[in-house]
Amino acid sequence: MSAYFVLIREQTLDADELAKYGPKAAVAAQGHRLKPLALYGAMDVLEGDAAEGAVIIEFPDMAAARAWYDSPAYQAAAQFRRAGSRSRAFFIEGV
Repeated sequence: MSAYFVLIREQTLDADELAKYGPKAAVAAQGHRLKPLALYGAMDVLEGDAAEGAVIIEFPDMAAARAWYDSPAYQAAAQFRRAGSRSRAFFIEGV
């Protein structure tokens, strides 16, 4: 069953730190079976507070998603996202 990584960036705190995240996250994706479905595209907010941006990435299953997220390469990248922004991230299983 497919699994999805959803990241919602609520606020940029340090643009310089956040700028280091993207290139490192791209390297961390290498060797993992993932498919970006949405990457900070235009949003049409229907309910709730607007977010600065959102990401949705598809994985073949939850194990593959966890292997990517828990990898040393992604965790090295994520430290810059955490230092540079306030965000929420979660996995959700598909149907």
